[in-house]
Amino acid sequence: MGLIHIDLFTTLDGVAQAPGGPDEDADGGFAFGGWQAPLLDEVVGEQISSGMAGMDALLLGRRTYDIFAAYWPHEDGDIARLFNRLPKYVASRRTPALEWAGSTLLGPDVVAAVRELREQHANIHVIGSLDFVQTLFAERLFDRLTLWVYPILLGGGKKVFAGGVVPTNLRLIEPVVTSPKGAVLQRYALADGVPGVGDMSAGQAG
Repeated sequence: MGLIHIDLFTTLDGVAQAPGGPDEDADGGFAFGGWQAPLLDEVVGEQISSGMAGMDALLLGRRTYDIFAAYWPHEDGDIARLFNRLPKYVASRRTPALEWAGSTLLGPDVVAAVRELREQHANIHVIGSLDFVQTLFAERLFDRLTLWVYPILLGGGKKVFAGGVVPTNLRLIEPVVTSPKGAVLQRYALADGVPGVGDMSAGQAG
């Protein structure tokens, strides 16, 4: 069975809306589109590239798909060539035209369709696609979660964990990486069970 990787860029207060550019997603009057750009550096770039090793499919929400489809077919370079040759699967409540070569619209039962994709590919990556990611969190339908956390606070905007999360254990699978501009890379695997509880005061008396 293949792995589903969720790759997200987030601020320290959990905002993941429109990291890439000012016109990416202005929902709710979001005024900080492109917040990631001033914080990019070579370490972040190297980690993004290395994280794509073995990727054999893209799974995207419609908004992110539209952004990618308008950009990557016209670019060159390693990432562009990778994205342009990979099969791309799109989750949408509508029936948009998918003109980017290799694109397929998932059926109305998105959860079932994603489960089927795990039988067809080894490493499926979900990049951005914040609304769609909430469904994957709610269904525990992912295997890896990669977060690039940036040292800024925005105070408002769409969050990584926006309310679709169920109690879930994660396991850190690589040492944390930090970049010169303060970004922190964390890679987790989905773990069994739900978070445990205890009593920190037990045995502390006296």
